[in-house]
Amino acid sequence: MKKSVWEESVTLPMFKSLEGDKKCDVLIIGGGLCGLLCAYFLKNANVNSIVAEGDTIAGGVTKNTTAKITSQHGLIYSHIVSTYGKEKAQMYYKANEEALKEYKEMAKNIPCDFEERDAYTYSLKERALIEREVYACHDLGIKCSFEEKCELPFEIKGAIKMENQAQFNPLKFIQAICGDLEIYEHTFIKGIENGVAVTDKGRIFPKVIIVATHFPFLNKHGSYFLKLYQHRSYVSAFENVPQIDGMYVDEDMKGMSVRSYDNLLLIGGGGHRTGKTGTAWRETEELAKKYYPLARLKYQWAAQDCMSLDKIPYIGNYSKHTPDLYVATGFNKWGMTSSMVSAKMLCDFVLGRENEYKEIFSPQRSILKPQLFINGFESAFNLLTPATKRCSHLGCALKWNKYEHSWDCACHGSRFSEEGEVINNPAMKNID
Repeated sequence: MKKSVWEESVTLPMFKSLEGDKKCDVLIIGGGLCGLLCAYFLKNANVNSIVAEGDTIAGGVTKNTTAKITSQHGLIYSHIVSTYGKEKAQMYYKANEEALKEYKEMAKNIPCDFEERDAYTYSLKERALIEREVYACHDLGIKCSFEEKCELPFEIKGAIKMENQAQFNPLKFIQAICGDLEIYEHTFIKGIENGVAVTDKGRIFPKVIIVATHFPFLNKHGSYFLKLYQHRSYVSAFENVPQIDGMYVDEDMKGMSVRSYDNLLLIGGGGHRTGKTGTAWRETEELAKKYYPLARLKYQWAAQDCMSLDKIPYIGNYSKHTPDLYVATGFNKWGMTSSMVSAKMLCDFVLGRENEYKEIFSPQRSILKPQLFINGFESAFNLLTPATKRCSHLGCALKWNKYEHSWDCACHGSRFSEEGEVINNPAMKNID
């Protein structure tokens, strides 16, 4: 199993598993960055919360990030303006800017390799796409600039630059915030019955539940199996390469992401829908070989991201019928900033406070988007496809991933080891 650079730099504390019954004000299911931030802010507000993690904290998606903290999420602002209008786009920007500022403030007292860096979204082919994003940002009052060139070793058609964004080491950050929290590891929530969370060795009786499990696992509410799909991408870290000052991402989801950390250059790419055929780390290695011939491979890991129907996360009530059940998901590759946005919003909801961003992130917004029909087609096709292995989530056909030696589901992104053990949710049971 390949490890990320973050895992090599930090040893996180270990927590016991839950045995017996417990009561709490808030149960947070999922011990990634989002869930831990929720617990951290709730503790600061004197709210008793429990984090229940099925494996170990930060052991899933959080440890495999490229760890950029930015309000620039690809070409998001022209997209939101054209889809929902200027007011919603301004809400999205303001929410993410506040998240960035919160990280900056917390990092003053947390040694987590926090660095302010400029963020760039570039295009290799379409100058007009970048120009449109710059125009949309300027119209919204967002400070940015169009750049003809950048420090990357290949030519671009243009890039949008936002100054004073940031990058950090997420596991060092988590190490600092988790020590005083009530956390139970290896505490798998098998289900929720009448507001009670059931584990193998006990029950948790909360007043409110927050589901921060990456992909929501409760199929009865919310239709997340239609509203989300998962996208896999790959990261290689190289030494003996020139360092770069900025953080870069291609506007094309299949393109490359680049940033420096310590003496390493992190190159991400090779993206594809989970369960589809990909090339794993080959594209990142080929780029390094072409432009950095002296580069030496140091680390490799893979990331998996939940993608929403409209490129905006779902943060709020799990469904309109579940007033005391909340969710945060669909971070669309921008999990660091979105985790902070989610934590601040969900804490407001738990504390009975109004949050001005409720509408833009509402999980109950319209699902009539083109991606819905793509997700529906993938589900129908894979449900009807004959297969020797089927997903324990909703029964879709699994495909063998020869690069990562796993069984992957193209419907909702569950993954299983060669022996059949769950690697990525929403599946909750192993396969034969």
